[in-house]
Amino acid sequence: MSTSISRGPFDVWAPRPERVRLSLAGEVVDMVRGDDGWWTPAEPVPSTDPAVDYGYLLDDDPDPRPDPRSRRQPDGVHGLSRRDASTYEWGDGDWTGRQLAGSVVYELHLGTFTPEGTLDAAIGRLDHLLDIGVDLVELLPVNAFNGTHNWGYDGVGWFAVHEGYGGPDAYRRFVDACHAAGLGVVQDVVHNHLGPSGNYLPLFGPYLKDGRNTWGDLVNLDGDGSAEVRRYILDNVRMWFEELHVDALRLDAVHALSDTSEVHLLEEMAVETAAWSAHVRRPLTLIAESDLNDTRLVTPREGGGHGLDAQWSDDFHHAVHVALSGETAGYYADFEPLEALAKVCEKGFFHDGTWSSFRERDHGRPVDTAHMPTWRLVVANQNHDQIGNRARGDRLAEHLDDDQLACAALLTLAGPFTPMLFMGEEWAASSPFQFFTSHPEPELGRATAAGRIAEFEKMGWDPAVVPDPQDPETFTRSKLDWDERSTGRHAVVLDCYRELARLRRTLPDLTDPSFGSTSCTVEGRLFTMRRGELLVVVNAGEEPATLEVGEREVLFQTPSGVSVDGGTLAVPPHGGALLGSAATIR
Repeated sequence: MSTSISRGPFDVWAPRPERVRLSLAGEVVDMVRGDDGWWTPAEPVPSTDPAVDYGYLLDDDPDPRPDPRSRRQPDGVHGLSRRDASTYEWGDGDWTGRQLAGSVVYELHLGTFTPEGTLDAAIGRLDHLLDIGVDLVELLPVNAFNGTHNWGYDGVGWFAVHEGYGGPDAYRRFVDACHAAGLGVVQDVVHNHLGPSGNYLPLFGPYLKDGRNTWGDLVNLDGDGSAEVRRYILDNVRMWFEELHVDALRLDAVHALSDTSEVHLLEEMAVETAAWSAHVRRPLTLIAESDLNDTRLVTPREGGGHGLDAQWSDDFHHAVHVALSGETAGYYADFEPLEALAKVCEKGFFHDGTWSSFRERDHGRPVDTAHMPTWRLVVANQNHDQIGNRARGDRLAEHLDDDQLACAALLTLAGPFTPMLFMGEEWAASSPFQFFTSHPEPELGRATAAGRIAEFEKMGWDPAVVPDPQDPETFTRSKLDWDERSTGRHAVVLDCYRELARLRRTLPDLTDPSFGSTSCTVEGRLFTMRRGELLVVVNAGEEPATLEVGEREVLFQTPSGVSVDGGTLAVPPHGGALLGSAATIR
């Protein structure tokens, strides 16, 4: 994995200002500009103590600005930077990693995962993740942002871990604890935009270019000065793997990366990640969130693709959601027929070049099911986006009964793709996951709240039901209640997840990565999915259903139960089962 030229600890790339000075230890040190736009202290610095904070005075600006590559922002994103000269002693020398193939991913938001909302507190819940068969823990973004809490996608300090979560050493402790428990760590990173508060990068150089995506100004990946901007991002990728020992990165909204370069930034990421993986001799994985339904992202480079390892498939979520909930508004409309779920499970995408009524155009490309393994698609029946971007942040548990929730788990964990769970779904958590912010700037806070309400008014929602993202209670309501796991329906659903996790690790057919091993049928509201010798059955209807299954054993059934009599399976409304073949029985 190549890297930028070795630089001094206070060197900074700043081609825009005419004058740069280093503010350190109460003194100001002049800096000298090189031909490449990098500035170096002109004289010995007054202190090399890593605990001393520093910043940069740009031109005549009286306020020092934080280091674009700052490893710590102890006083927030507007404050001075601090070097991360950690003396942490890693204990994961024998860690050999976790491959994505065959794994279960668990997505969580640190601030709401535990009452304390810290990395150290999350360590105390790792046993629970092992209990439900998790292999990889995926953290929503943890990089430095303004305020005390938000989802993490408004970050501006891409190299710094949010101090409220515990900072970089707490992050190391978390990763070390995960590795000791046999869990890999996936970090969600955002390289397609910067947050609205504390973004000082444009004062230093051309980090942004003309144009906007959904979330903000475009990052400059292909204009003047873009070579250093690309290196900035690639070095950030390297930091997570090298300095913080993560096993995978989830790349946020890669369709918002505007790059016309001959070699796309994503391909460069794949090349450098593969090189570092070879060096450390363990799998390192890149997972793209993409809205494009185009598997060229995960096609190997020798096959003409970008060479990423996996990508999200929202079509699976939409098909499962509609099948179980009956909701067909907005982008759910095209997924109303139960056949949509069958197509997704057999072909990877529903929209694979077909008409999307929501987009009002054809969307997606066919998956090469003859050659691509199914594990390259990461799927979920719930995730932070699909819950949090609903007006009230309501989960499936608010609308579905226990059998339907168990069916959602069955389709996800027994399906052909890489399953991802969202924190709390495994026990039908009663807490919502709402959109919350803590912008200290009153005007920005008001604008965020107003924009959120206006967005849902357009979709016909009553503004009164949309939580104010700036209200601290919106954040508090979204915290998990761990005490409810052992009571009522929560315990029932949790037992289903535990049993499915056990079966997934016991039965090879459930992790078979061949599209050819999966075939589906739909009869009325009865859905079946063959996984090799196994059979998944889900009754999405309101009436009992029967199916001729021959000599098969019920390996898993939803809480209301199923029955087999003379080779006929009886499934109650909303019920489901996983059946083994005669060969499985022997």
